[in-house]
Amino acid sequence: MSALSLKKDRPVLAKSFLKFQLAPNVAAMLPAGSVQEAVVLPTRRVMAMPNMPAALLGLINRRGRVFWVANLVRLLGLPVPDQHTQQYSLIIVQGRSTPIALQVTSIDGIVSFPPEAVHPPPNNVSNIIVPYLEGCVTHNDATIFILDVESLLQSSVLQTN
Repeated sequence: MSALSLKKDRPVLAKSFLKFQLAPNVAAMLPAGSVQEAVVLPTRRVMAMPNMPAALLGLINRRGRVFWVANLVRLLGLPVPDQHTQQYSLIIVQGRSTPIALQVTSIDGIVSFPPEAVHPPPNNVSNIIVPYLEGCVTHNDATIFILDVESLLQSSVLQTN
């Protein structure tokens, strides 16, 4: 048997994602390879910075490194639910540029899906979020958005600061 036929017979591996709640009843995922860490911190650990856009919550010092913290819902330009919390669920991501901590509603954990499960977003998805999507997965009759880390890091909110 040649090396070519062995490669051809191998099953396609599922891709891993970190699943989280973007907002109540809105699930999203980031490719696990782009995630450095997922952590829950008290809100007092985020140092607010003056004169910053509303999407930027402030700075954190995590393991001797300083990260900007961005509210992901605001970064995407979506309506922000009125919620007061004592802690932030943060996902530290790294693309080709500086790492950033993204604040989300809650973190659900690691999930895997085969490549054929990923499909384009439905037509009723807001045009505001489409530039930040890699695709979607339908699971248990719910659509889960797959966000593109590089697109998030290139957001105009982050580029002007």
